[in-house]
Amino acid sequence: MDLLENIINDSIRFLSNRGYQEALSNAISNSEARFFNMLKRHGNIKELAKEVEETKKEVLSSIDYYIDKVVDSFKAANGVAHYAESGKDALEIIDKIIGDRKRILLSKSMTCEEIGLRKHLQQIGKDVWETDLGQLLIQLEGGKPMHATAPVIHMTLEQIIKLVRSKLGMDVREDESPQDIAGRLRVFLREKFIKSEVGISGANAVSADTGSVFLIENEGNIRLVTSLPPLHIVLAGIEKIVPTMMDALKLVMVQSSYAGLFPPSYINVVSGPSATGDIGHRKVYGAHGPREVHLILLNNGRKEANKNVFLREELRCVRCGNCQIFCPVWNHVANTWGGKVYGGPMGVIWTAITEGIEIGSEISQLCLGCKRCDLACPVEIPLSSIIHYLKTQFRK
Repeated sequence: MDLLENIINDSIRFLSNRGYQEALSNAISNSEARFFNMLKRHGNIKELAKEVEETKKEVLSSIDYYIDKVVDSFKAANGVAHYAESGKDALEIIDKIIGDRKRILLSKSMTCEEIGLRKHLQQIGKDVWETDLGQLLIQLEGGKPMHATAPVIHMTLEQIIKLVRSKLGMDVREDESPQDIAGRLRVFLREKFIKSEVGISGANAVSADTGSVFLIENEGNIRLVTSLPPLHIVLAGIEKIVPTMMDALKLVMVQSSYAGLFPPSYINVVSGPSATGDIGHRKVYGAHGPREVHLILLNNGRKEANKNVFLREELRCVRCGNCQIFCPVWNHVANTWGGKVYGGPMGVIWTAITEGIEIGSEISQLCLGCKRCDLACPVEIPLSSIIHYLKTQFRK
C-alpha cells in the first residue's frame, strides 16, 4: 500500500470518528473571525510580520554566516553549541550529552517530534515525559500532534478523561471539568519536574548577536523544563535564527498573535547557564537554574531546501499553524493529511523538506488548490504555489 493510500485510509478513519470531528469543529469554529478581530485590535502586528519576513530573508541569504555567529555568541555566554547535519546526528549528540542520566522532561517541540526524540529516548531506557499538557496527551495516545500549536485539537473532553483513566490510572469522574483535569495533570507532572535530571526544549527564535533562545508559552511548563533540571538542551532548526534579540522578540510576538495566543503568558529568554556573582564577587555557574546548557542547530534538509527556489520560501515559516485553520482539507482531517510529523499546508512542504520531495509531492496531491492558506500566512509565504510545484514533481 503506497503512502497516499495510507493517508486516505487514515483520513477516512478520522472522518468516521465522531469525537474527533466534534472536537475539531468546536476548536475551529469562529477561528477566522477571532483572527481578524485580533488584527483589528493590534494593527501593529501586521507591520511586525512584514519586518519578520524581511529579517528571515536576510538570514536565509547568508545562512552559514548566521550559524557561525550563533555558535560563537552561545559559546561566549558559556553555553555549548553543536551543529547536527541530520536527525540521526542530533540524536547521537543528545545521547552523548545526556549520558547515564535517566529522568528527562520535554517541552512541546515540533523539531523534537521531527527527529523522533521522545520515542528514541524511551527505546534506550530513559524515563521521558512531555510537559505541555496537550503534548502529554499525545504521548499517552501514542499518536502525533494534530496542529502546530494545539496538538490535541482533535480530542473531546470525554476522550481525554478516558485517556487519562486508562494510561495514568487516575480515577477521573465523568463530570470533571477541563480545570479539574488540568489540576490533576499538574500534580502528576510536579513530581517529575522536581526529580528531573535533563530538560529538553525547542526554540521559537535564536538571536545571532547574543545566542539567546526565545521560547513563548501559556502553560508555564517551559519555564520549569528550562530552569529546574541541572542540564538544559535546546534543539532548534537553523531557520529559527534571526540577527538580533529585538528581531527574536518581534518574531515571537507575530507567532503568538497568528497562533491565537496573543499576548502569550510567558516569553522565556535563555542566554546560557544560570550564574551568580554574589559569592566572593566571582561569576560562577549553576545558581538556581541549569549548570549546563547546550544548543543544537539542526539542518535535516533545510540547507538543501534553501537552494530550491520554491522550498526556500517555507524556511520563513514561524510555525503559527494559521494556514492549517484556514485550509478546508485540514479542517476535516487535521494532520492525518501530512507526513510522519507535519500536516496541512505548511506540513506538506515541511515534509518535503525533512523527509524528501518524493514524499512531499505525493502528499501534495490532496491539496484543493483553493489558495486560502496564502491569506493566512503572516510572512506571506506563497504556500499554494509551493504545493503546486510539489504536485508537478509527483511521479507514480
